[in-house]
Amino acid sequence: MAALNINGKTVEVNAPPEMPLLWVLRDLLHLRGSKYGCGIAQCRACTVHVNGEATPSCVLPIAALDGKAKVVSIEGLKGRVADAVQAAWVELDVAQCGYCQAGQVMGAVALLRRNPKPDDAAIDDAMSAHLCRCGTYARIRAAIHLAAQRLK
Repeated sequence: MAALNINGKTVEVNAPPEMPLLWVLRDLLHLRGSKYGCGIAQCRACTVHVNGEATPSCVLPIAALDGKAKVVSIEGLKGRVADAVQAAWVELDVAQCGYCQAGQVMGAVALLRRNPKPDDAAIDDAMSAHLCRCGTYARIRAAIHLAAQRLK
């Protein structure tokens, strides 16, 4: 049994310590917003926040969370920055197929919490690990800028 703090609640899961967080979220807790894309932390469709940092969950064993880490999935994402990012995503019609978008949003929120006024280079640097098969990178960057403007 492992005790995890997921979206502000302590949950007990019966899972081996080496089980990746992504599978705990999706299969045991039925939180399916984070997607499996590659299984090797190369696409970031599985991104969640661990103690506020954007983290790929597909390679993170639950043992690494050691009961102290606070995990937020897309289902638990909230607050002023999250609201601004999600509104910008909708307004600019960022999603095409949508598969990567939970991870993209998680990455964008983490970026804006660290750097509320990112330039293009900062956005590109922070978001470069997030792959979008549909190529909506220009809309993603524009949405991050729009969210940043609204947070002033």
